Amino acid sequence: MSAASRVDLYPSRSTPKPRFIERCDPVVYSEWSPGAPLARDKVNAYERNGFLALEGLLRADEVELLLGEGARLRADPAALEDETVISEPGAGAVRSVFKIHRQNDVFARLACDARLAGIAQFLLGDDVYIHQSRLNYKPGFQGKEFYWHSDFETWHVEDGMPRMRALSMSVLLTENTPANGPTMFMPGSHKRYAACVGETPDDHYKQSLKKQEYGVPDEASLADLASSGIEMPTGPAGTVVIFDCNVMHGSNSNITPMPRSNAFLVFNAVSNKLEAPFGPMTPRPEFIAARERTEAIMPVENPLLMSAA
Repeated sequence: MSAASRVDLYPSRSTPKPRFIERCDPVVYSEWSPGAPLARDKVNAYERNGFLALEGLLRADEVELLLGEGARLRADPAALEDETVISEPGAGAVRSVFKIHRQNDVFARLACDARLAGIAQFLLGDDVYIHQSRLNYKPGFQGKEFYWHSDFETWHVEDGMPRMRALSMSVLLTENTPANGPTMFMPGSHKRYAACVGETPDDHYKQSLKKQEYGVPDEASLADLASSGIEMPTGPAGTVVIFDCNVMHGSNSNITPMPRSNAFLVFNAVSNKLEAPFGPMTPRPEFIAARERTEAIMPVENPLLMSAA
């Protein structure tokens, strides 16, 4: 099907005024049963709020292993694929490292861990693959903010993700506190799609990975979505925060001495693979949005340390 003949259920950046579009996709695609990887109340909370924090999902020794691998990646950016290392705007500090599950064996193993991938399969009701992976750093005193946004808006417009059948998992590698810039969410905001204004320029990703200017909701829309409050799930290292692809989220800068480091894995349903972008003609590169390597994950039960030995 050509891009021109497709029906775009979630148009954005195509009209002069922002607007809301009611979500037409489920949030949880599977029916709960006693064998589900999440308790019923957890599933209900995720469906209602659009996010869920699971404390203690990873052990301390597993977190230590991941932290060490993350530090190794950050210490030798020249050894990584071109463009996958993103620096802070106006500074040399590393902001993000992308495609970590293809550039490091331990993070590759994390991506197929049954504790994560099994939950993703259940919530999305399908086999899953990694759409995007990255390490996000907020160094003490220097870590900059991530402004409010819906991931799906960008993934739909710039990557061609057809439907809302994807989710992210943020693996906390350091303690996230209310002070050091944790991710904030607007509960229930995933039920509506905030269509934005502004035509996307070519190669927008080069700027948006440092500071996003297109696909950013207007302040009136954000105020409306925030009417139910703003929450920031925090917790010790080893906590995993799961959030729907369309939930509105962002984070403040980190002016504390305490660094914040999280690993992000984006799981997409295999039935929801990328098509041509719904906005710009040129899709974003593979390290941000997987098109070529979309094989289904086979969840692995063994602890991370056993796999790394």
